[in-house]
Amino acid sequence: PERGGANGSLRFDVELKHGANAGLVNALKLMQPIKDKYPSITYADLFQLASATAIEEAGGPKIPMKYGRVDVTGPEQCPPEGKLPDAGPSAPADHLRLVFYRMGLDDKEIVALSGAHTLGRSRPERSGWGKPETKYTKNGPGAPGGQSWTAEWLKFDNSYFKEIKEKRDQDLLVLPTDAALFEDPAFKVYAEKYAADEEAFFKDYAEAHAKLSSLGAKFDPAERDSHWMISAAREPENP
Repeated sequence: PERGGANGSLRFDVELKHGANAGLVNALKLMQPIKDKYPSITYADLFQLASATAIEEAGGPKIPMKYGRVDVTGPEQCPPEGKLPDAGPSAPADHLRLVFYRMGLDDKEIVALSGAHTLGRSRPERSGWGKPETKYTKNGPGAPGGQSWTAEWLKFDNSYFKEIKEKRDQDLLVLPTDAALFEDPAFKVYAEKYAADEEAFFKDYAEAHAKLSSLGAKFDPAERDSHWMISAAREPENP
């Protein structure tokens, strides 16, 4: 479908080698043992479960997910490269809308989803963006290095929006597509709101994340909630 969809295609090398996916092979290596242990879970569901769990464990909102996504079966079903946003296009706001409107998402959802940059780092050897290390990343945790958008880059909160607005810390990353959230008048309405109100950000982010995880995906059966996923993944008790 035009908007794409979560279908497990990321597990194939042809898609992992897309420039926008640089470094994700390490995440897949961590998840493969889970898939091996619980083979009834599709890759598409596993990837989405991992994303929602990471957000919640980092202090963010609980994502209202549904499960039952169907995996594609071969690399020939992977999407072409270039479907994801670039970090430094010539017209960042227009570029974000071009990418996300195609997926069926609006301005509020674009800004809310951008807030996921409160987590993680950018590594120049992978994306071409960011510093090799900063005072926030030189000692890890995990592999050291890269440049984060926030000082506490393993904590999910609204500091991403605060930092972009203040532009005070040279050790924190601000991409052109980040800056656009406060430069574009329509985006700025939401960016200002989220910088001032973490609860509002959490609410809108959770809704946008859940929507993005379902758009374009094929479900079989059509509805399965998170309770089903937990029950299905639970190991059988010994007799």
